[in-house]
Amino acid sequence: MVKKTNTEGKQTSSKPSKKVKTKDVGDIKKDTKVTKDKQLKQTPTATEVIGGNGLVEAEKQSIISGFALKSGDTGSPEVQIALATYKILNLAKHLELNPKDNHSRRGLLKIISKRRRILNYLGSKDDARYKELIKRLGLKK
Repeated sequence: MVKKTNTEGKQTSSKPSKKVKTKDVGDIKKDTKVTKDKQLKQTPTATEVIGGNGLVEAEKQSIISGFALKSGDTGSPEVQIALATYKILNLAKHLELNPKDNHSRRGLLKIISKRRRILNYLGSKDDARYKELIKRLGLKK
């Protein structure tokens, strides 16, 4: 690390510091971190995220309303499978960026297993609903 002297006579280092900027995106503020390789990473603020599962409120509500069988339906197999699929896609993206994150990898495998169990249940109860859901979500099998 090289020490430089600025015009006021104070010593400064040439090592780039990390800066945190706040961006206004509509009504939502996101923290933007500038890393050494000048890649921008945006993390949602605490008010955007529900619990610890990484789902944003608006996205979760749109998924529920899109797959619900009736109003107020949040527990049907279709809704549970759709939410699990969304979580799986987000975790897969996360693991592409962070390949050594084995704790998240374990969580991903648990969600995949749970989705598979719910899919098996739906297939045994109502084959037509199962096939329609597979087609809507673009899943194999």
